Amino acid sequence: MRREATAAVMEGMARWANPSSPHAEGRAARAALEDARKRIAKALDWSHHVILTSGASESAALALRGRPGIGVAAIEHDAVLRAAEQPVMLGVDGCGIVVNGEGAQAIALQSANSETGVLQDRPAGLWIADCSQTAGKLPLPDADLIIVSAHKLGGPPGIGALLVRDLGLLDPTGGQERGYRGGTENLPGALGFAAALEAPNDWFADMADRRAKLDEAILAGGGEIVAQNAPRIPTIASYRMPGVSSAAQLIRLDMAGFAVSAGSACSSGSMRPSHVLAAMGYSAQAAAEVVRVSFGWTTRPDDVAKFAEAWTRIAQDISRAV
Repeated sequence: MRREATAAVMEGMARWANPSSPHAEGRAARAALEDARKRIAKALDWSHHVILTSGASESAALALRGRPGIGVAAIEHDAVLRAAEQPVMLGVDGCGIVVNGEGAQAIALQSANSETGVLQDRPAGLWIADCSQTAGKLPLPDADLIIVSAHKLGGPPGIGALLVRDLGLLDPTGGQERGYRGGTENLPGALGFAAALEAPNDWFADMADRRAKLDEAILAGGGEIVAQNAPRIPTIASYRMPGVSSAAQLIRLDMAGFAVSAGSACSSGSMRPSHVLAAMGYSAQAAAEVVRVSFGWTTRPDDVAKFAEAWTRIAQDISRAV
């Protein structure tokens, strides 16, 4: 979390009252919540509706509810795949770019893939864009419904948003957020969300150079860059260490002080084979040799250099042992 977000959440905790309550404290909380909503929209340069949610998974469920037969790329996040009703699965090429989405009237598609970082072009038709990985870093795409998660941009966990161009695209179900979701509004989270978006993001400009240096080191050490030739957001990369399981890499890297994952961090605890890599044509064995690395606002050049050294050392140690 950004320091600004932590401070805002603490402030929100201290002044918390239910924003839906009619008493004076509740009205003050409502005013603070609506101010945070406006700040979130302004920071994202979004002039339409903002529905605050518990995170990207709930935003995806709201956006996809009542849309049977929607086109969904085979590389989408598990939350989208679970929420989609009778989806039409769209294939991808070896770089993870959607190749057969032209005929779909509506598509759910990540702006940047959560495992590989691959960036997608705007599809035809209605676009439900999962911008969890790009919001607050890159300009929002020209999409109809946009999924955002606060903790992906330095905000607190447990808060996100669904950005809606036209409320007619959704079916209200009663409850809070103008009737589009239920549950007590998370005022501390909303304040932290707004503060994280308003914090300086000049750190992002340096990430392309740092990721490029790590790419070079991985290649020099005999590794493989997943989707090397595709456009990728510089804060996410997946690397394959041929002949070494991702589980072995995670253990060694964790012991060296580095927190990485195998596949999406949301499902990596199960160590299941990555459906993203499978859709891109990776064999089960090759996919099981890939780790996902992410770069954040705290990532320094010496972090990248030390990680490259650790990765190369592990590859060399294991190759000598074989």
